[in-house]
Amino acid sequence: MAVNTTHTASPPSSTAISSADSDTFYNWSTFFSILTGRADPTLRQKYYDHHDDINEEKYTTRCNTDKEWLFKHSPIIRFMTHNIDLLAPSSGTASITSDTVTCARCPTSQAGGFSPTHGILICANHIRNRGHLEDTLAHEMVHAYDHMRFKLDPYDLRHAACMEIRASTLSGECRWGREFFTRGQWGLTQQLQECVRRRATLSVAARPACKDDVQAVRVVDEVWEGCFRDTRPFDEIYR
Repeated sequence: MAVNTTHTASPPSSTAISSADSDTFYNWSTFFSILTGRADPTLRQKYYDHHDDINEEKYTTRCNTDKEWLFKHSPIIRFMTHNIDLLAPSSGTASITSDTVTCARCPTSQAGGFSPTHGILICANHIRNRGHLEDTLAHEMVHAYDHMRFKLDPYDLRHAACMEIRASTLSGECRWGREFFTRGQWGLTQQLQECVRRRATLSVAARPACKDDVQAVRVVDEVWEGCFRDTRPFDEIYR
């Protein structure tokens, strides 16, 4: 009697798919669902977390390399370093150097942060390129300068609003090219002011002491004139 050697093909199990294939499928399938607007917020966040897991070492290495380059060659970073040193103790304990700037993966969406105790944090997984890092680092260095020069209280909403207005104005993150090419803001008139107001309001609104967006807008308006015009330590808006 003949033996039937024909077998019905069964789909491969998920365990048979290589890790690389799984990552490729996951990245591309999820990417297209995000691109077409079909992905819910939870799926989007899982995609970004998965992507950061895979690329954490690469992002951190790139951030550290670019950070070192900026402290040596960037005019605005070198200028801010010098002016912070003029305010810092002669011991150098409050100086901002590449050693006091930490590149790390952040679970939150911001690009960086400043702490008087810990220095500057750069969120390597949210930095697009060296230019973005330069803007982010300059923004946080303006915060460091303001902390030493004006003794601001970050828990006071008016102080917080002034800090964000000055940092967004002076760092270059609100210049027309950055707004147009990376954020889709295409206005031609009052573009700088609108960008600074928007970013300062969002920052104030995210603080625990702020009740709502209405209060954030009001606080930014209250301090706008003096803080937007104050370009110290620059003679004028640098870029």
